[in-house]
Amino acid sequence: MKSPEQPTAEPACADRAYRSLSGIAAGVLLLALTGLIGGDALVRGEGLTPWVALAGLLMLVPLIVAFTVRPAVFANDDRLRIRNPFRTIVLPWRTVAHVRAVYSSEVLTEDGTKYQLWAVPVSLRQRKAAARRRSRAAAADSGIGTGQGGVPAAGGASHMAPGGRTIAELRELSERAAHRPTATGEPQVRWAYEIVGPVLVGAVALLVLLAVG
Repeated sequence: MKSPEQPTAEPACADRAYRSLSGIAAGVLLLALTGLIGGDALVRGEGLTPWVALAGLLMLVPLIVAFTVRPAVFANDDRLRIRNPFRTIVLPWRTVAHVRAVYSSEVLTEDGTKYQLWAVPVSLRQRKAAARRRSRAAAADSGIGTGQGGVPAAGGASHMAPGGRTIAELRELSERAAHRPTATGEPQVRWAYEIVGPVLVGAVALLVLLAVG
């Protein structure tokens, strides 16, 4: 007789991913435009032009990817992983002191180190619009937690800017993980050599070509 199949173990904590969709869209457009211009120079250029175009593409494409497509934040019950343009930072939640959004979104660690969250942009315009929505909701609220017709008034999260909602979710995860034994460890920082390497090679090649041209 065949033994019954063992159930597949589910991951203990799945990552939540946060990205800037507008940043990704802008990056795709910039990559298309850069590829169009650079490809034309490669095909139709004469003399050193194709080589200059190649060096420029080698430098520009990773930079565009770094600042638009690459930034992301991944969070689960144990740790926060921040993928910024040139670095990836892994922070166990118990090393995080505060998550905040002032003029930029950032994380402060217990030792005072600050890391920006490139994937969570702060929009002052969206903040003002969210504040107006909260004011209107407060004015319509009867003061006992219900709106017209006995329907509960809209929650605070629905009147927050997208970046504010993300920061609030990250704060909640941080607070819940404050006493988790699996949320401990040392912060880890790794440079994105797959981005930095091509950018440096392309920049050096471009300088040499321009110098000899």
